[in-house]
Amino acid sequence: MSNYNIKIMHLYPDLLNLYGDKGNIACMQKRLEWRNIDAEVIRVIAETDDFDISSADIIFLGGGAERENKIVYEKLKSKSAELSGFIENGGTLVAMCDGFAMLGSCVNADSGETEGLGIIDISTIYSKDAKKVIGNAVIACDGLDMPVVGFENHGGMTDIKNHTPLGKVIKGGGADGKGEFEGIVYKNLTGTYLHGPLFPKNPHLCDRILLATLTHKYGNFDALNLLDDSIEIKANEYMINRP
Repeated sequence: MSNYNIKIMHLYPDLLNLYGDKGNIACMQKRLEWRNIDAEVIRVIAETDDFDISSADIIFLGGGAERENKIVYEKLKSKSAELSGFIENGGTLVAMCDGFAMLGSCVNADSGETEGLGIIDISTIYSKDAKKVIGNAVIACDGLDMPVVGFENHGGMTDIKNHTPLGKVIKGGGADGKGEFEGIVYKNLTGTYLHGPLFPKNPHLCDRILLATLTHKYGNFDALNLLDDSIEIKANEYMINRP
């Protein structure tokens, strides 16, 4: 039994798994276990009546289709204050695609309807006439030796306002579709439109998030033991160099 334990809460995997997000959970879990760190996955599904956000070390919120996103939004409205407190107190939250947009405000330009949890100051505009951002993406992130690669497929255009971006776009459309910046990093929150799943192709990003989580919980982590990521690095390099 390990002296360390990380609890990963996967929010609504039965509704939000449009882009292989279960692969991100599996990647985090295995990269902890390979280092002799216990990893427990807590799955909150649609039938779950209530759940304790404070019991998690990492919360993962993925993306889904429009109908499923609305269901999850309705379920999480009552948890917005708890989620905000979790983030402000240094908890790790990873939000991808519509799960990322949902954390701020979401405006339907066609109907004027506004939704969103209002946890962070970002704004996403949806319009049926907007050209979707679709394709492989490469971004450069401060503090990471390799670029981060992934696939983007989103119709919402997100203004991250004064937040620090996850990275600068080398290839792709980015959060606002202008090809400048992608995602955000705020405390231990990482939000991005990249998926595919993201972490298996980017072990360096996954490890940065895991290290921040362990440091927040235990306070004595300077580094993680190195793993053999040769296959993952080849996949990353292939995506960087592909047309």
